[in-house]
Amino acid sequence: MNASVELCTYPELDDRIVIVRAGDEVDAVFVRTDRFNVLIDTLGTPELCRMALDLLEGKTAARPLIVINSHMDWDHFWGNAAIVGRAPIIAHAAALDRLREPSAQQVLKDKASQESRFRNVELIGPDITFSGSMVLNGGDLTLELIHTPGHTPDHIAVWIPELRICLAVDAVEYPIPEVWSKSAEDLRLIRSSLERIRDLDARLVIPAHGQTSSPSTVKANLAYFEALAERVDGLSEGQLADRQLSRSSGFRLEDFVAIPDGMPADTVTFYRNCHETNLGATVHAHIEKLKST
Repeated sequence: MNASVELCTYPELDDRIVIVRAGDEVDAVFVRTDRFNVLIDTLGTPELCRMALDLLEGKTAARPLIVINSHMDWDHFWGNAAIVGRAPIIAHAAALDRLREPSAQQVLKDKASQESRFRNVELIGPDITFSGSMVLNGGDLTLELIHTPGHTPDHIAVWIPELRICLAVDAVEYPIPEVWSKSAEDLRLIRSSLERIRDLDARLVIPAHGQTSSPSTVKANLAYFEALAERVDGLSEGQLADRQLSRSSGFRLEDFVAIPDGMPADTVTFYRNCHETNLGATVHAHIEKLKST
């Protein structure tokens, strides 16, 4: 895939915020404040990030740049090498734990063997980390970095209270987000993060995938997880042990959400895999609940 970069917006989106879109792969976000500019995520390669910076050059004025890595998934931070020497990179402290895992280098090795565009990628970590939350005061706009684990342990969303806009990245996703693992705890965390974003009562909620700004996506994601729990609650012991459950009638992805018209087959497969993980986590949570009663 040879992704290109374009600058986009949404209806009612303040002109200080720009969507930086790398095709159908991922959206980063650029925010201009009185004191500095902020780029949330650096896309999937340094080349894509450089393309984005070139397109944004006319919007950056003389303000310093700050970069936020929302989490250490490849499509969100592999462009970091383009930022070195140009701006500090901020991420949650848990991002460092993910970078230290052997799987981080293995993912890069695997993707480089599949696509030549990843062969120049170098894994660059953040310069500044925080635990809990962090606030960037831009003068006219405030960016609150909120730890929203569940999709990944290190995930953060960005809340801009003056505009009531939440840059939810992968904590919210259309049609569905994916839980980090099939553990009951990760399921609890992703649902808690979704509830936290819902309770912000945002005017716009902008995820990194799905190309939407509607706050209704948060409610739809929560309803999806609630429907999973309700459906699993009625299963027999044998059904709970069925490893093919996500392919059974009543438990398939399309039994819970509508698959968007025109979605490419490989993208549908991706979300079916996300659904399988989510369903597995829901099953494990139900089994733990049964054991505790």
